[in-house]
Amino acid sequence: QVQLVESGGGLVQAGGSLRLSCAAAGGTFRNYNVGWFRQAPGKEREFVAAIRTSGSTLYAESVKGRFRISRDNAKNTMYLQMNTLKPDDTAVYYCAADLRAFSVSGDRIDSWGQGTQVTVSS
Repeated sequence: QVQLVESGGGLVQAGGSLRLSCAAAGGTFRNYNVGWFRQAPGKEREFVAAIRTSGSTLYAESVKGRFRISRDNAKNTMYLQMNTLKPDDTAVYYCAADLRAFSVSGDRIDSWGQGTQVTVSS
């Protein structure tokens, strides 16, 4: 089972940008469908974006046009470029990986990272 480690979180002003990275180890990364979830204080975990082994992508409506997910299989790494950030984007961001079809509900995920905090100030 692949192990995941996120990085790149931090504090940014509204309108700014951040790029999150998710490094994978211990598995064949290119075989995994991977993606991002986030959880804000007092709120349910929500799907953000996913990228399949084929390279096709899926985004939550709330981030479409502002966030871009990508992967570099040679580096065993996934990225989330976040632009035009809003205070509502403040959350802990988790990367996730699954050998099966990616579950946007998060109920059926093989591996989770430990999370990285993103804080957007107004």
